[in-house]
This record gives sequence, structure tokens and C-alpha cells, in this order.
Amino acid sequence: MKIILNGSLGRVGNELQRLCDAGYHGTKIAAYVDINNTPVPSRKFYNDIFDFTGAADCIIDFSHHSATKKLTDYAVERRIPLVIATTGHTAEELAMIEEASKKVAIFHSANMSVGVAVLVKLAKSAAAAFPDADIEIIEKHHNRKLDVPSGTALMLANAIKLVRRDAEFVIGRHENGMRQPQHVGIHAVRMGNIIGEHEVIIGTDSQTITLKHEAHSRALFAEGAITAAEFMSGKKNGLYNMEHLLGDR
Repeated sequence: MKIILNGSLGRVGNELQRLCDAGYHGTKIAAYVDINNTPVPSRKFYNDIFDFTGAADCIIDFSHHSATKKLTDYAVERRIPLVIATTGHTAEELAMIEEASKKVAIFHSANMSVGVAVLVKLAKSAAAAFPDADIEIIEKHHNRKLDVPSGTALMLANAIKLVRRDAEFVIGRHENGMRQPQHVGIHAVRMGNIIGEHEVIIGTDSQTITLKHEAHSRALFAEGAITAAEFMSGKKNGLYNMEHLLGDR
């Protein structure tokens, strides 16, 4: 499988390059794209994705949500499946992704870890099994992360809301007053070099369930992106996510 790697100079982009160099799942990089690259076509480095016109089986994006329009335009024009692994998209950018998915297959997830996808599935099941329980989500990341709460925390909260329709997200509880039954608390911690930790606590008066996922290295995001790219092979136009991927297993 040959991929176009958009955001090749980022931390996860570097991890994905390392995996491909090691022959992970036989994946090869057809083009390295990053706005900070010095364009060297002979070495497959480009700072504008439209400068690459060669063959590829999938695009993997680990750049920035502001690149959404150019990325989706390119995927649609070239009819190449797209895996979007960035977070922080605006409502307008999400609409662009949805519109583009009518013309090309797009995989979009706020977290590319298969383990996190399992956590989301478990949290949804636990919330359904304990409809009267209090639920709190705690997410921890490094001190350079920009979006609060994390895209993964929102993915967990939205999965819970599917089985708890009246759920009301309380982000960073900051004032006096008793918690309400419909509240789902979301708390963000930013410090040091934490790669990513997500914990869902589901508690009743008689018992507590704690579900937790911890990333040990950024390699798990690169591994997940390659798994998603493999999953997209031969898929029809449409918008796919980790739930679809897990459903295939």
C-alpha cells in the first residue's frame, strides 16, 4: 500500500515514517507533504499536496484542521481515499468533510488508536447498563496541546450521549452547585509531556466502574492510521470512523 503523508514533519508524522521504513504492514510512502518542507520532488518531499501527481492508494493526514479544504479538494479531484487524523475542526470544516465524503471515501476519527476505539465502545455499553450512574471523563495531555477538551474526550462524551439522550456536558466544573443527574463532566489536564490519557468513571451509590486508556508512545496513532488506510481499500464513497473499523473485526 502506498500512501501520501500530509503533515510529515509532525511528531506523529515522524512515527509513521519510522513504521513505514521498518516495513510495517508493507506500507510505503509515495509522497511526504508538509507546509514546512523544502520542496524536493526527486526525494518525494512537497509543501503543497497538489504538487504531487503520482500514484497512491490513500492519503493520511496528520497536519492541522486548517488544511481541510485543500485536503478534501485534492482527495475528491484525485479520487484517493482519505484518512483524517487531525482534531479541532470547526463546524464549517466538518461540513466540508461530510460534503467531500459524498464523492470519495473518507475516514475521520478524533483519535486513531484502536485501543481508544475499544474504550469508546465500552464506555457506551457501561453508560447504557447503568442509566442512573454519574459519569465523569478525565483527559490528560502535554502542555502544548491547543484544543480543550480533547477530541477524544468529546468522542467519548458523544458516544455516551447516544444512549443517554438527555446528557448535558459540563466542561471543567468551575462553580458551586450540586451536580445534576444528566451531567457528564469533562475535565482537562495539561502538563509536561503526557502523550494522552483518557479515563471514564461511571459511579452509582453502590459501585464504581473505571475505564482507562493510556498512550505509551505516539506510535499507536501511526499504527491506527495505517490500519484505517488498509480498511479503506475498496470502500465506497462515504464517511467512515473507528466504529466501522471495529465492526469489520
